Amino acid sequence: MSLLIVGTVAFDGIETPRGKVDKILGGSATYISIISSYFNTTTNLISVVGGDFPKKYIKLFEKYGINCQGLEIKKNEKTFYWSGRYHLNMRSRDTIVTELNVLEKFNPKIPDPYQDCKHLMLANLMPSIQLNAISKLKERPKLIVTDTMNFWIENCLDDLKKVISMTDVLIINDEEALQLSNKSSIYDASSIILEMGPRFLIIKRGESGATLFKKNNRFDCCSFTVKSCIDPTGAGDSFAGAFVGYLNSTDDMSFENMKKAVTLACTFASFTVEGFGIDNILNIDNHSIEGRLKEIQTKNNSSK
Repeated sequence: MSLLIVGTVAFDGIETPRGKVDKILGGSATYISIISSYFNTTTNLISVVGGDFPKKYIKLFEKYGINCQGLEIKKNEKTFYWSGRYHLNMRSRDTIVTELNVLEKFNPKIPDPYQDCKHLMLANLMPSIQLNAISKLKERPKLIVTDTMNFWIENCLDDLKKVISMTDVLIINDEEALQLSNKSSIYDASSIILEMGPRFLIIKRGESGATLFKKNNRFDCCSFTVKSCIDPTGAGDSFAGAFVGYLNSTDDMSFENMKKAVTLACTFASFTVEGFGIDNILNIDNHSIEGRLKEIQTKNNSSK
């Protein structure tokens, strides 16, 4: 079954206490697509880049089985660029530059072969674009997973609420959950957010893991403790990629299977932070994945 991913493909400039890189491959859809490929899914990408986007990156996507028919290239324009500087705690960051470029007027086009998607991943993106993508699908996908961020909560709340009302699984972090719900605890926040429409809610808690909520059900998942966090950029997108990639490969939307998906999501997110950009997620071996997965499962069982 096919997985459709709508999101950003971008250039990132990143500075952390561990180093600095400029104009590397980034974007929400990039991380999600690469990570989802580990689950042998048929991944269809929808995004937009400029004429400055190197062909080697498109070849990289294709190497990982990512269909780029929906990757629009505007030859006379520039690719979306973001740069930021992380604080010592690696959770807070300052945005230095945001150049929307091709993203400013992005109007997603759905190629005919993409229309039969069973699972739709709306990566972190302007809510109006997410709504636009949903409206262009002839049939509603079996599962819609949505990611968002505090900027959209602050500036596009009405459109975001429309997206959330159409969403099956909403993925946000703890600070965003409190902001969206106007509550002071994630448990109170979960009740408010679930009333907005999604059947499931995942609240990411950084180094503390993530919590999956359904009405009258909750699953707390621990994280894998990495030896060295190099760059947190894309960890949340990798989380989403593993979550939706696994669900797409199993086609099982039960709460029990989603618990496994969240555990895998925490596993893959841990690899992302150990290198700049996508460097550390391009060649993850099965032995390492299984080792970290088992460690998280052991921690989950011991915390019950």
